[in-house]
Amino acid sequence: MDDRQLTEELYDSLFAIRTQVHAELKELAREAGLTDTQTDALWRLSRGREMTARRLADLLQCDASTATSMIDRLEKRGLVRRVPHPTDRRAKVVQLTPEGCALRDRVIQYTTEHSPFARLDHESRLRLHTLLREVTDGPRPTGEAAGVEGTVKEEQR
Repeated sequence: MDDRQLTEELYDSLFAIRTQVHAELKELAREAGLTDTQTDALWRLSRGREMTARRLADLLQCDASTATSMIDRLEKRGLVRRVPHPTDRRAKVVQLTPEGCALRDRVIQYTTEHSPFARLDHESRLRLHTLLREVTDGPRPTGEAAGVEGTVKEEQR
C-alpha cells in the first residue's frame, strides 16, 4: 500500500469512528435533553481544568457569542456556573456544578461502555493512544509524509 492510499484509508477510519461516536453521543444527549454542542461542552469542561468561555469557544470551534449563549443555557439547567477567574478580574471561569458532574459521569460511563476502542485489548489501546497523541501533539510532518501532502496539493491544481 503506498502512502497516498494509506493516508486515505486512515482518514476513512477516522471518519467512521467519528460517525459512530457522534451517533452514540447524540442518543445520550437526546436522553439528557442536551444538544450535541452542549454535550461536547460538558465533555470538554470535564477534562480536569476549568476554562473561560473564550477557551471553550476555541475548543468547540465556534464564535465566542455562541459559546456564551450555550453556557447561559447550561447555567439555567444548573449544569455549570461562572466563577471569578483566579488571576484576571475581567474574566469568568466556567465550572461544572455537582449536577453537571453527575451528567459528565453518565457521559463517561456511556462512552466507556459503547467505545469503538473496546474491541482492542488494553495494550493495543495504549499503543493507539500514543500514536494519536503523536499525531495531534507532534510537529508538522516533514520528509516522506510532507511529500504525500505536496503531491496531493499539486494534483489539485
